[in-house]
Amino acid sequence: MKLVPSLLLLKYGWKHQEAGKKYSSKEKSFRQTIHGLTPSDRGFMVKIDRTNKKVLISFDNKVVDKRHNVWLKSVKDRIGLSELNPQPYWGFDDLSSKVGTKLLNCFFVEAETKKIDGKEHYYYNNVTMLTKFSFDNFLKQLELGNILVDFDARTGHNHGTKFRMKDKFLPTLYKKTTKIL
Repeated sequence: MKLVPSLLLLKYGWKHQEAGKKYSSKEKSFRQTIHGLTPSDRGFMVKIDRTNKKVLISFDNKVVDKRHNVWLKSVKDRIGLSELNPQPYWGFDDLSSKVGTKLLNCFFVEAETKKIDGKEHYYYNNVTMLTKFSFDNFLKQLELGNILVDFDARTGHNHGTKFRMKDKFLPTLYKKTTKIL
């Protein structure tokens, strides 16, 4: 349904910082990094609905930072200040399948680097085998704010939606970790 360009960007977007310069004066942006622990400064966050097996994107106008009052007024004029409708979500089965196939089993390798005569050298100081990806652990890390959801769209181009996390949290997504080195 292309909810990012048709709903989030169109109804909740704001003037792009390069509008009228690099881009058309009507260029809008919708860039948010959100998670499940606290809402963003514009009131967006991730919510886990275990009953209906959905990872939802939610909006709460009451928590929008005051520096975004002009934007919030424009949202009120465009669509109102209620919850997103339709509310974007990923079903557990679809998301688990997609993430699980990418992260099924892997090795987590840490290294120190240094340059010698202009060449980069690596000293591998930690290798951990990660097995049995756990979707439940993935959901927990979303709720804890350790997995982030990035929306990066503007009128002229949608860069897509991404899930990101700091390296140190990767082992928490697995049922079994085996230290190799």
